[in-house]
Amino acid sequence: MDKLLTDYDVIVVGAGHAGCEAACTAAHLGAHTLLITLDMNKIAQMSCNPAVGGIAKGQIVREIDALGGMMGIVTDRSSIQFRMLNRSKGPAMWSPRSQCDRMKFSANWRQILEETILLDMWQDEVTELLLENDSVCGVKTSLGVSFLAKRVILTSGTFLNGLMHVGRVSFAGGRIAEPASYGISTQLKARGFEIGRMKTGTPVRIDGKSVDFNKLAPQAGEDDFHCFSFVHYDYKNQLLQRPCYMAYTNEKVHTILREGFADSPLFNGTIQSIGPRYCPSIETKLDTFADKTSHHLFLEPEGETTTEFYLNGFSSSLPWDIQWRALRSIEGFEQVRIFRPGYAIEYDYFPPTQLYHTLETKLIRGLYFAGQINGTTGYEEAAAQGLMAGINACLSLSSNQDFILRRDEAYIGVLIDDLVTKGVDEPYRMFTSRAEYRILLRQDDADVRLTPKGYDLGLVNKQRHNIYLDKMQKRDALIDFIQQCSVKPDQINALLESVQSAPLKQGVKLIDIVTRPQINLNFLAEHLFVLKEFIACYQIRDEIVEAAEISIKYSGYIERERMLADKLSRLENLVIAGKFNYEELTNLSIEARQKLSKIQPRTIGQASRISGVSPADINVLLILLGR
Repeated sequence: MDKLLTDYDVIVVGAGHAGCEAACTAAHLGAHTLLITLDMNKIAQMSCNPAVGGIAKGQIVREIDALGGMMGIVTDRSSIQFRMLNRSKGPAMWSPRSQCDRMKFSANWRQILEETILLDMWQDEVTELLLENDSVCGVKTSLGVSFLAKRVILTSGTFLNGLMHVGRVSFAGGRIAEPASYGISTQLKARGFEIGRMKTGTPVRIDGKSVDFNKLAPQAGEDDFHCFSFVHYDYKNQLLQRPCYMAYTNEKVHTILREGFADSPLFNGTIQSIGPRYCPSIETKLDTFADKTSHHLFLEPEGETTTEFYLNGFSSSLPWDIQWRALRSIEGFEQVRIFRPGYAIEYDYFPPTQLYHTLETKLIRGLYFAGQINGTTGYEEAAAQGLMAGINACLSLSSNQDFILRRDEAYIGVLIDDLVTKGVDEPYRMFTSRAEYRILLRQDDADVRLTPKGYDLGLVNKQRHNIYLDKMQKRDALIDFIQQCSVKPDQINALLESVQSAPLKQGVKLIDIVTRPQINLNFLAEHLFVLKEFIACYQIRDEIVEAAEISIKYSGYIERERMLADKLSRLENLVIAGKFNYEELTNLSIEARQKLSKIQPRTIGQASRISGVSPADINVLLILLGR
């Protein structure tokens, strides 16, 4: 019987956003890969919000795409609304977001997986890891099938010992109508892993036929050159674009919701685990912000043609009848019907300080964790971890090389460094505020930062790389032209005065005009023939014009932040892994010895970010290193 089964290089457990990205990455890098999932009809399921991107999350998706991942491509193919958030702020804060057709998103991901060479799929539940000493060597399923592999990536999402709650009703499951997964948590706990419980939730799903949309404020998408994937610069979305809608709670809604607090698992002690601070349930909002008389809600379509809507901002585990009654007191929802109520779910996670930066576990060689199993929340954070786990699992098969992104190179680097260095005390969500070098980590230059790295890995194909090279060549040519071209007052003054910018008294280089805050480069090109002709002659598309403008306008800030990052990066190059027995270093504080012994930081830079390790402790380590 053993001869019937193939031995694999990499096995990925779970086909959520982390699992799909991990499996696809491993296969693209030449590893014979097996993806095991409970239900092949729910691959990359958008179990909560049917959207990708948002503040900082959009930057992560562009980074995934720049490295050769698939999430950006799938999102563009499934998009029913695209918006660039934070346009009123500087480009370091711009964040793409796309409303998606949930069913098409899953179908597009499945198509990509099925077409990927070296990738097999198996529908089953993994109940046990096969171990040999302190190394993983495969998995065993509920059907009794054993698959052997040199590397295993666990991306179990909310399924490990998952328990759902609606009011006082509790039932096992990993998602609504899907079974929980058992066995692995118990096995890993016996091997010395620390395990915790986390909680997340999801809102009611609404039948759009019962909503009076005339009472709601519509929010339309944008129709310009922006999208997620850098390979889609000329992509024309054929899907029907749909608006979202804004609604508001009121005091009557709040009164009804409070009637259910005694039956809320969040307040009656049923749920003991940690929930997401930045995506709270509606009952948590009422408890935390008791003085507020209204909270805004966003009604978002789940697909191109479906009548099913997601009510963003109304996540709840209150009894179903309380949810339904409260909804009917919202303007526009007086006759609302629902497909199902919101619910909360508790699940096992493994504190991520038990991982290396490669996402390999410290206790079992060849075993990697990615996604919500590490205490994160969000499709984007999960996909980024899956990508990195897939890369490092493959690299470890053929070399001792690791692929680790620094904090000044990518939001993905910030994400993973935060997880393995600081751990989590609540479901981790990425924000721009978590990054020290936001100006360097913009969404527009993710390909500049990461595509060469993806190409060197072999994950970015030649087509993607050529698109990147073409962009760089044209961007630099446009910047050079702007620096060299001169304009005279009679060519530009009328335009400057039309945007309340001071007129010229003598000729200047065009770059002096572009750096003015009132001037937009595309707008300038429409009215300045010499610039318009250059852009048309070299076929410089809008995306490249925007990239050139940002490089010019923010060059001083970019250079200053780059200098700061380079100055601090010297600490990241001082490797201390395996060099000290911290318990014996009595010059360190007791807390520092305990934290350093537990986390075993790879570099001085990582050690400096551990809570409880003081600058004085870092100085001791530097002295011991002879620095």
